[in-house]
Amino acid sequence: MAMEQTHDSEQCRAVDGGITRVFEVLGKRWNGPILSVLMGQPAHFASLRRAIPGISERMLSDRLAELGAAGLVVREVDEGPPLRVSYGLTEKGAALEVSLRELGEWAKQHMPEEPGC
Repeated sequence: MAMEQTHDSEQCRAVDGGITRVFEVLGKRWNGPILSVLMGQPAHFASLRRAIPGISERMLSDRLAELGAAGLVVREVDEGPPLRVSYGLTEKGAALEVSLRELGEWAKQHMPEEPGC
């Protein structure tokens, strides 16, 4: 019986549904950095590409579409000439700013960059 009590006390708590939904979006590579860059101000596609080293144009395009579908990013077209497309945070996306900044601070304290990075 003591064994049964020990087993019960070791049961894992079920994952929070909200955490699962958040990381379905933010857990994808590049989504956090894209949102982080857009926290300052809207940006054109080429500016985003330059601001995020290592991301391909195709991946940036795909991630922006996903973030748009999630209601976090809005795409705005300036008819020009020349035609330019910019991306910015929606109200829902901007509401992530405090949390993303906190995660950035946490990373500075607990996940320092390796020398030479």
